[in-house]
Amino acid sequence: MGLAMSLMGKGLPTTQMLSLVMGTLERQFIDKKIESFEDFHMAILHIFSTVNSALPGKHYDVPSREDVQACFGEWKTATDELEKKEVLVQFIKEKVNLSKLDNSTLITGIITPPAAMAAKRAGESVPQLKLIKAIPDVIFVPSATVLALVSVKLTRKMFGDASS
Repeated sequence: MGLAMSLMGKGLPTTQMLSLVMGTLERQFIDKKIESFEDFHMAILHIFSTVNSALPGKHYDVPSREDVQACFGEWKTATDELEKKEVLVQFIKEKVNLSKLDNSTLITGIITPPAAMAAKRAGESVPQLKLIKAIPDVIFVPSATVLALVSVKLTRKMFGDASS
């Protein structure tokens, strides 16, 4: 009873959730037929996609293609399943980093909602933008915020800012 109550208050700890998810993913990874680097890379990307969608709040950055290729070389030379598992676990322990928010994303997320409301109010008085009155605030503000955050991320990726 005490264990159930403690889990209800704090929720399942992230390390236990990560361990549970990784065990499931490892079984899926071993069951797949991996013949080439492309298959291996897709399996690694699938692992990160699953982990990032399963764990609330925390997201992990995908290692570079070169790191995955080096891991594939070690994984391919491993002789048995246990050794392959060790290579995969060691790779994930060494190369997986917690994703961090940068300042521009944080500032954009804070400033955009009030700016979107002000822009909508100003746009309602312009005769050419009569349609903007029909869009509810509940849809307009989150949509504007998501678009602003996506544009910040894309801009940072396109221009290759080193701080992201």
